[in-house]
Amino acid sequence: MLDTMTGLLLAGIGDIDSQQGPNFLNVDDKTDQQTIEKAFTTFTGRKDIAIILINQNIAERIRGILDAYKAPFPTVLEIPSKDHPYDPSKDSVLKRVQLLFGD
Repeated sequence: MLDTMTGLLLAGIGDIDSQQGPNFLNVDDKTDQQTIEKAFTTFTGRKDIAIILINQNIAERIRGILDAYKAPFPTVLEIPSKDHPYDPSKDSVLKRVQLLFGD
């Protein structure tokens, strides 16, 4: 998780706004579910965020709130991490696409 965040921050994606705070959250094994859910709710309510990238193994920890999220923006994309491969059967966005196309 830290590797993913570090890479994205080095690419210039991260931002710390003096009024809204950071647009990222570092999640590790000690981060509780409430903290992750609160950050997700905060990020989805911000007008300056268009895409939320979340490691799929972290998304599993808040699967209920992710599956209930239906807004088109910000879009939520589940990505693999170095230690956890991508599993398309768990991806909420892919499930919605399959539902639209009747797969």
